[in-house]
Amino acid sequence: MKSYTLKYETFIPATLDKAWDFFTSPLNLVKITPPDMNFVVTSEYKDSDKVYPGMIITYFVSPLFGIKLRWMTEITHVKEKEYFVDEQRFGPYALWHHQHHFKQVEGGIMMTDIVNYAIPYGFIGRIANGLFVKKKLKEVFSFREEVIGRLFGMTK
Repeated sequence: MKSYTLKYETFIPATLDKAWDFFTSPLNLVKITPPDMNFVVTSEYKDSDKVYPGMIITYFVSPLFGIKLRWMTEITHVKEKEYFVDEQRFGPYALWHHQHHFKQVEGGIMMTDIVNYAIPYGFIGRIANGLFVKKKLKEVFSFREEVIGRLFGMTK
């Protein structure tokens, strides 16, 4: 199985406390996911609930062609105000390991996402990644950067 790595950095014009508070709420993921993915958190959490090791989050998502899929991730690691990791338990990928790192920089926070993923179906999955999966993931992170800028008051 071929795996891939995507690294994406996003500047957040906010304090570490504010950024951490926003990104560790499972329900806020909906706010930063492109509408065409029809992303819905199906776990019953409140806005005040924060990630913790062992937390299971379930979703519906339509990553490609409007096909609705179930997705379940587990928060496997959390180091307060530094990083957390979510890993897919079942869903559209053969492997999904997503690290979220937060670092104080001048004027705000640099959030670094590192995603290691693999597509099922061997050779067909490698072709799919080259044709549209990698591109879609980059679009998702670009969309997030734009929305984060608006949510945290950054103007371009």
